[in-house]
Amino acid sequence: MSHDVNKTWLSRRRFMQGAGLMAAGAAASPLFGRQARAASVEEEVRFAGGLRELVQYPQKRPLIRVTTRPPHLETPFEVFNHGAITPNDAFFVRYHLANIPLSIDPDSYRLSVKGSVGSELSLSLADLKALGTPVEVVAVNQCSGNSRGFSSPRVFGAQLSNGAMGNARWVGVPLKTVLAKAGINAGAHQVVFNGLDTPVLPATSDFRKSLDIEHALHGDALLAWSMNGEDIPLLNGFPLKLIVPGYFGTYWVKHLSEIEVIEAPEYTGHDAFFMATAYRLPDNDCLCVAPGSAAAKTKPIAQLPVRSFITSVANGGVLPAKHGVELKGIAFDGGAGIDLVELSIDGGRSWRAAKLGRDLGRYSFREWSLAVSLAGQKGAATLMVRATNRSGETQPDQATWNPAGYRRHVVESYNVTIA
Repeated sequence: MSHDVNKTWLSRRRFMQGAGLMAAGAAASPLFGRQARAASVEEEVRFAGGLRELVQYPQKRPLIRVTTRPPHLETPFEVFNHGAITPNDAFFVRYHLANIPLSIDPDSYRLSVKGSVGSELSLSLADLKALGTPVEVVAVNQCSGNSRGFSSPRVFGAQLSNGAMGNARWVGVPLKTVLAKAGINAGAHQVVFNGLDTPVLPATSDFRKSLDIEHALHGDALLAWSMNGEDIPLLNGFPLKLIVPGYFGTYWVKHLSEIEVIEAPEYTGHDAFFMATAYRLPDNDCLCVAPGSAAAKTKPIAQLPVRSFITSVANGGVLPAKHGVELKGIAFDGGAGIDLVELSIDGGRSWRAAKLGRDLGRYSFREWSLAVSLAGQKGAATLMVRATNRSGETQPDQATWNPAGYRRHVVESYNVTIA
């Protein structure tokens, strides 16, 4: 995203018209590239609300509209069949607060660092870039509720399919470098992050997230200004985004504007809703409860579990019986790295190891492929894929359940027809 584009971003009214009223074909700005419109195709996933419409926002190709205010857009799943890196214009969008920034001047932008530190800081983008050699990490950003729409029984929340995730090359400065410059006081326990999006109503909690001081000082968290070789798109967090590799996207704060170091062992209070109440899992070994029940004790969601998908064929697809076919897909986890991907073409009765593609790093999507012969087979078949990471964690055969529909990572099944 160029500086000029950011300085001349759409007004709130025009932005919402372009994003929310695309069915009328209203294009208010050349920033849309092509004329803004409702796409003529729909995502072929049916939830309670029916098929989901594709809409086009600034800097984005048509994506699946989940909500308009705040913007919540899901990536069409076929995108993941075209490589391990998710293009910027196809990357999903998730906001919690409706007052999102529509114009950010990168020249006047500042990041404040305050609280239990030796020296409070106010850093420009130039200051951040001058702190040392930029660091790159390839990492998956996955929404905690990705695939929530498949929960059974159904749970409250956005009924997402499998497209609330993406993988990108992030470049920036390590969080620990910034904290070292400020100097952390003895007794600090948490680091709290806030962005430029704000609540509409005073009673609504601001969106703030926190990390333990050990994670902040010794982990791979990054303050990124670049995504896949370009400025981060506005809807994905321009000009600075907190990247927490291996953790769910709820921690990846967009438009990062404030870092506060606190001495409390946990972050609580009015603006701690998204840590203390939301984005929590049952605090037990399976991180689950019996369907329809509530957890006696909870803890914040954290690392990504191991997960895999077939990307080259969709549920309900048709495969040719007369010749072989190469099946492809992706796998990822919370940072141990993918060790094995296995595929079944007979509903789980037998499994074959797939060939792993290029390793882009332990936090990245790992592509896989497997050539299979379907000669002599006709009719209905069930394809299944499962991954195992280097720590020995594998995917469960049966889906677990929690009241928010978080952290789904069951072995995926695809019902296809061989013809």
